[in-house]
Amino acid sequence: MHLNHSKRPPLSPQEGWISDGRHVLHFRPTRWDRWSKRLEVTVGELLPDQPVPLLKKRLEISREEALKLWSEKRKQGWQTTKPQWRPPQAPAQD
Repeated sequence: MHLNHSKRPPLSPQEGWISDGRHVLHFRPTRWDRWSKRLEVTVGELLPDQPVPLLKKRLEISREEALKLWSEKRKQGWQTTKPQWRPPQAPAQD
């Protein structure tokens, strides 16, 4: 999704950031294998007096739902943007 200039969605997992100037959505692949393609979407709100957006909610959706959401937001005028915060790192697995 991120900086993909072609009309086709990426086949491999990619992060993406999109904003309307007040809200930010961060798309991040969480599960990406042959049977399941899922992304985590984090919603943040840009506040004028804060350097980092206020994180409002996080949800996990399918690749198809993520593509639909991304497309809807782009049609509403949302623009791709640079990363707005550092996503939490996954816990180390032993």
